[in-house]
Amino acid sequence: MRVCLASTSPARLMLLRQAGIEPETRAPQVDEEAVIEDIEAREGRTLPPDEHVLQLARRKAADVAAAVTHDDPGFDGIVIGGDSMFELDGAVLGKPYTPEVATERWRTMRGRTGALHSGHSVHRLSPGAEPREAYAVAAASVTFAADVTDAEITAYVASGEPLQVAGAFTVDSLGGAFIERVEGDPSTVVGMSLSTLRHLCRDLGVTWTDLWNRRG
Repeated sequence: MRVCLASTSPARLMLLRQAGIEPETRAPQVDEEAVIEDIEAREGRTLPPDEHVLQLARRKAADVAAAVTHDDPGFDGIVIGGDSMFELDGAVLGKPYTPEVATERWRTMRGRTGALHSGHSVHRLSPGAEPREAYAVAAASVTFAADVTDAEITAYVASGEPLQVAGAFTVDSLGGAFIERVEGDPSTVVGMSLSTLRHLCRDLGVTWTDLWNRRG
């Protein structure tokens, strides 16, 4: 069974590969800020993090599923979409993009605990059948070491790793040494909860082990 990842995230791709899945990849054509602004304007409220990530995950998966159906009518498999954001004291911390923001972020986070929210959407596509979707949100709490020094923060930010990831940290690379505890599915912090994906696939009649296609 084929698997298409509706994302260009290296972390999500690596996660699926480690789980025995070599997916095809497509970049979703979704204006994330515009999507959220439109929903919040129509509903007259600010979306909480769990709804925020779920809306974007669903839009990304739907966009790629439609493109796959158009370009490859014989596609028989699933399309996976995801989105993540980090929450600390009720504030949503996205990608910092600049060293200055990342540095200040880490000085605020050290010694504290926040929540990583990850939205998931899986579309089941098969020739001659209507597409079906299952979706869910997973969350994991992340506790940062209290003794992270300013010098360590400077070195970590200089590596460039935290600039393009939600919350300005990773748990599976250089940032992992500065994280003391993760409660919940650890893969959620990487970008997608594998256990959540397995449950969503099962809801769509897909057996997780049937997706294993990676050799070696």
